Amino acid sequence: MKKITLALLGLVLIVACNNTQKKETSSDKTATKETKVVKKTYPDKLQRVFDAHGGIETWNAAQTLVYEIVKKDHNEKHITELPSRKTRLEGKNFTIGYDGKDVWLSQKDSTAFRSNARFYHNLYFYFYAMPFVLGDDGITYTKAESLEYEGILYPGYKISYGENVGDSPEDNYFIYYNPETYQMEWLGYTVTYSTGKPSDRVSYIRYGDWQKINGVVLPKVLTWFKTNEEGKVAEPRNSVTFANVSLSNEAMKNSIYERPEDGVVVPK
Repeated sequence: MKKITLALLGLVLIVACNNTQKKETSSDKTATKETKVVKKTYPDKLQRVFDAHGGIETWNAAQTLVYEIVKKDHNEKHITELPSRKTRLEGKNFTIGYDGKDVWLSQKDSTAFRSNARFYHNLYFYFYAMPFVLGDDGITYTKAESLEYEGILYPGYKISYGENVGDSPEDNYFIYYNPETYQMEWLGYTVTYSTGKPSDRVSYIRYGDWQKINGVVLPKVLTWFKTNEEGKVAEPRNSVTFANVSLSNEAMKNSIYERPEDGVVVPK
């Protein structure tokens, strides 16, 4: 009887040892193969805003955004490679691009484009690609005082950037959303002047006439509003219409963002 017991005990120990070795081996292999994926988290209400616009995962899967800004005598075409933020703007007698390193300007004559190409190359992208660009890295979110317009209170968040994030990290954005639908309704923003000094003056844009493009909800019209002496939203000032919008999960050829022979690098 003792022999049987000892034999059984020995068998159990052998099996246990083998199982331990197998578990350790399996665990080692798993540890080697596993890659740690850290999912970025956002404030709860801001996450709901992203979801109301199709989901930030859908946006992050896209590679190329194209739209045209409607102007009186022509449309200005904007192309953006979303992961790298490379850009190409095709205007009347000029082209502006960002190749991932430099902003460049190509124009038929010196009067074709009279503004600051570096400031302009991604200006409308950041306005148009709301709220998704507010999911970028290096952003701090804090609750903002609600924006009131025509008796409705729109809750919001203040968006501030870390040092060396973008061309103007001192600028701030304020996103305001519909308290029932969670769709974005307003954007407030400040602009850093050429002196490098940040401004406390907030400008406001209202978003509307939404359209679904490849699963993502984007606006057709942005309307800038005037503010009164107290800094409150007053009457509409001007609107910009966006046409021929496309959002693709495929990247375009890198050559379209490269500086042409007649292109001049725009200094910082």
